[in-house]
Amino acid sequence: MSPPPHGRTRRVDLVRLREKLPASVADVLRQYERHLTLERDLSPHTVRAYIGDAVALLGHVAGNSPENADVGRVDLANLRSWLAAQRTAGASRTTLARRAAAARTFTAWAHRAGHLAADPGPRLAAPRPHRTLPSVLRADQAKDAMAAVSSGASEGEPVALRDQAVVELLYATGIRVAELCGLDLDDVDYSLRVIRVLGKGGRERSTPFGVPAERALRRWVDEGRNALVAPDSPPALFLGARGGRLNQRAVRTLVHEVVAVVPDAPDIGPHGLRHSAATHLLEGGADLRTVQELLGHATLATTQLYTHVTVERLKAIHDRTHPRS
Repeated sequence: MSPPPHGRTRRVDLVRLREKLPASVADVLRQYERHLTLERDLSPHTVRAYIGDAVALLGHVAGNSPENADVGRVDLANLRSWLAAQRTAGASRTTLARRAAAARTFTAWAHRAGHLAADPGPRLAAPRPHRTLPSVLRADQAKDAMAAVSSGASEGEPVALRDQAVVELLYATGIRVAELCGLDLDDVDYSLRVIRVLGKGGRERSTPFGVPAERALRRWVDEGRNALVAPDSPPALFLGARGGRLNQRAVRTLVHEVVAVVPDAPDIGPHGLRHSAATHLLEGGADLRTVQELLGHATLATTQLYTHVTVERLKAIHDRTHPRS
């Protein structure tokens, strides 16, 4: 069994395949891309993934003759054989489930747009993805991580002040790393201690933060940010060393480095802090609906994953401490 292609290799192969498709199919793909971007308001990354899966599906249907590809030939048998080929190549259950969902999205749109006589998507079954429990910090480990980043900022060096504010805000709010990097100065309301966040699908929400995060933010903005401002700096809340908007890779590196100094802590990034914040909220008595709103989850089912984390932790404590466990 050969391993599935590396992500970059797959992207290059899909670009080459798309170039070989006939003009009529290329036009359909452009229409689909406009639908995903303008009507569904999906992120550029998600749009690329959906288009890539549509290209791969059409290439599979066309076989060795991509120049003869035809959207109208997509049927249930082709959908099933496309997934089967990926399974044979070593694709995981999670990948198969995601691509099956992408295929159903494409066929539903193609049917509505008149490119398919019938929509085979609803009859396509795919394996359920494995739901792995996210790694989270214990409350005491989170406290140690905040203490570590605070110690680094004790001398008032601008980057260290920024790093403390970043880590404090991530843990205080549970926002995504992309949401944090997209924050501007006027998105922070210090009087109410809330931030205005633009989440997935362009959905806006307000998320509160606590006193420690407020202190770190104020110190960064008042004492550190001006040292990094350049003539062409954006109004971003967090700036990089050259004055541009802080990028997600730098934030991920920062979080990994901060957590690495905490004894016995799992190796987590910004999303791990998000998981930790959600878990600690539930352990503290917050209800699921509130946590859903705070995290910006579109459905409650996504938030319910954290209840499993909490239950697993309770079981571990019970096993470790109860005399008859």
